[in-house]
Amino acid sequence: MRIIKHPILDFKPGNKIRFTYDGKEIEGFEGETIAAALHAAGIRIMRESGHLHRPRGLFCNIGNCSSCLMVVNGEPNVRVCVERLAEGMVVETQKGKGELK
Repeated sequence: MRIIKHPILDFKPGNKIRFTYDGKEIEGFEGETIAAALHAAGIRIMRESGHLHRPRGLFCNIGNCSSCLMVVNGEPNVRVCVERLAEGMVVETQKGKGELK
């Protein structure tokens, strides 16, 4: 299932592009959010909570909560529900609070 309408972002699917998620190559559409592309690929866990390391997935989908924080191109704590996908991005599951590398 692909998210085609976003509550706060205008979305018009562009060309298919490729990005890397935890070492695997995944396809998405230019202009969609990272979370939408991951969701369409069947990925439901975005991160682990900081204290008890419980799995977290999409919750608000508008950038207000912290459930979708991931590491994008080496930068931790990126809200992937509002971050647009770009060709060649490297996205990683965030474990805990996230630290700069």
